[in-house]
Amino acid sequence: ATDPVTAMVTMEDVVNPYHIGIYRALAGGVTTSHLMHGSANVIGGQNETIKHRWGYTNPDDLRFEGAPRTIKFALGENPTRVHGKRGGGGSGKAKVPATRMGVEAVIRDAFEQGLRYKEAWERYEAERRRNPRAIPPPYDLRLETLADILRGDVLVHCHSYRADEILMLLRVLKDYGVEKVTFQHANEAFKVAPELAAFGAYASVFSDWWSYKFEVYYSTAYNAAILTRNGVVTSVNSDSGELNRHLYHEAAKSQRYGGLTDDEALALITINPARQLGIDDRVGSIEVGKDADLVVFDGHPLSVYAIPVMTFVDGVRYFDRERDPDDIRLDVDPEAPVDASRFVTDEDWHALEATAGWLFQF
Repeated sequence: ATDPVTAMVTMEDVVNPYHIGIYRALAGGVTTSHLMHGSANVIGGQNETIKHRWGYTNPDDLRFEGAPRTIKFALGENPTRVHGKRGGGGSGKAKVPATRMGVEAVIRDAFEQGLRYKEAWERYEAERRRNPRAIPPPYDLRLETLADILRGDVLVHCHSYRADEILMLLRVLKDYGVEKVTFQHANEAFKVAPELAAFGAYASVFSDWWSYKFEVYYSTAYNAAILTRNGVVTSVNSDSGELNRHLYHEAAKSQRYGGLTDDEALALITINPARQLGIDDRVGSIEVGKDADLVVFDGHPLSVYAIPVMTFVDGVRYFDRERDPDDIRLDVDPEAPVDASRFVTDEDWHALEATAGWLFQF
């Protein structure tokens, strides 16, 4: 968190195809993930949408081809604590934003810079049609990304909790003509559900996480249901490489709390997140012409007893419970003697003692 605005960085550059979480997500029936930048910066980096093509070693092979670009925003305690209290990058020197008002000021200032950059390039393109020798403005990746947000080419996904801040961002986006936004976590979104619906904003919420920091104390397990009943396209998120394999349980909890129908609850983890990512023409429902991303359960998907049996991505079976490689568990014969795999020799000791003050020997 070196700067409050880092729109030039992208998660695309750091996708790890070897991460075991991809396989575990497949085991939980998840075919697609939205890898988001962290929440320390007011305007963070660009996110990446991937498919769980486990086994590919080239990160580019996991990319969801044609998925719209998205970017991470953050409101509230995270950016004010990181920058205003400690100073970005651990410098210890406070900088804007130190308050929630400062967060809004950072967003507006960044949009103003992006707007001026966008207008400069528009003037250049108009001039170039008259004068092929026209000189273009300096290219700046940070400003180019901000301009793309204003053009509608980058979708905003915003870390948020409090209702007042959600309304603040809606006002800012309206002022600059930005129409697409998904509020992540959004624990107080139920308070402003009609306003979210009127704007056309989306919400991706927890089923029942709260009280892990001060601004998250005012929450309800009925959040997803209230938003759904008010016409807000709503999903449940994991915010975790562990919880994402239990998303069907999270949807079931939202159904139990709020009385959602089966279709409404399943939409929280299928078509609704696909809409929020702009990929609902490819995934999110079983329709002719869409990608064959499918999960087979051994029971009703909203049952706590159901287990994913097979998971398909693009029609390819990437997880099969019967062929699970047991990558963590060991098949041990309790009657067989245990062989010592390796003893520490004198040579090993002399080689290591220069870098370690002590060594346990067996």
